Amino acid sequence: MKELIRTNDVVLLSFAESLMKDAGINSLIADQGMSILEGSLGLLPRRFLVPDDDADAARRILVEAGLEAELRA
Repeated sequence: MKELIRTNDVVLLSFAESLMKDAGINSLIADQGMSILEGSLGLLPRRFLVPDDDADAARRILVEAGLEAELRA
């Protein structure tokens, strides 16, 4: 899995997840369970992951949606 985004913004993550679903690309939001441990304060970022084989296509979709600034290197 390739990490494309790391953020505390649940709206951004939901949008990215929706874009991938529409494109038929599986995605995973990792570290969601950590929010329970931190008391749901939103301090720990979540990671948006896609399969290695789909990473380039997913990156293009996110850039086209205006999320280029959110992408990890």
